[in-house]
Amino acid sequence: MAGGAGDIAGRRPRGRPPGSKNKPKPPVIITRESANTLRAHILEVGNGCDVFDCVATYARRRQRGICILSGSGTVTNVSLRQPAAAGAIVTLHGRFEILSLSGSFLPPPAPPGATSLTIFLAGGQGQVVGGSVVGELTAAGPVIVIAASFTNVAYERLPLDEEEQMQIQTPTGQQGSGGGGGSGGGGVGGSNPFSDPSAGFPFLNLPLNMPPNVQLPVDGWAGNSGGAARGGPF
Repeated sequence: MAGGAGDIAGRRPRGRPPGSKNKPKPPVIITRESANTLRAHILEVGNGCDVFDCVATYARRRQRGICILSGSGTVTNVSLRQPAAAGAIVTLHGRFEILSLSGSFLPPPAPPGATSLTIFLAGGQGQVVGGSVVGELTAAGPVIVIAASFTNVAYERLPLDEEEQMQIQTPTGQQGSGGGGGSGGGGVGGSNPFSDPSAGFPFLNLPLNMPPNVQLPVDGWAGNSGGAARGGPF
């Protein structure tokens, strides 16, 4: 009986001792921003300025793509292309309140079709008009634009070719069984810039500030991904 009592007393107690805490983990500090990060912006356009021209100039000087999410304020002297009438351009005079504002701005050498601005306005009599902005969009007072900016843009051709569809449908295990070390397999075919086949569609990652003599989109850009030098923002 005495030996049994000693065994019970010498056993190590289960669980954590009272008052113990987890060791504090060091904070995660990101010292370099990813090129694929979206930045949120609140842009204020001053009275009498052209909203379209101001945002386009901002995108060109900062060498960043701009995605317009919304806007508020009052504008005047608006030229719109309405989809109802084929190619009809309507010029509106007077003051209009912005109901909706959306669009995208990409600096050169992006295709011209990548830059567009769509707006819906409310007039003084309650009428609502909208369309694509094709001329001036003059701010009649401060205009606030909510936008997101980015530095990398992926250009793709749709529909996908049959060969690209076959590459996407091929199981990952079959593609990775040919050789160990995906980092050294960049020269095989050269059609997919991603080393991981599960990454999805084969993007053509084209920086926004490429030399102006590059045609977009470029076939086989994966072999030339290191040729463009990126300049700093203004």
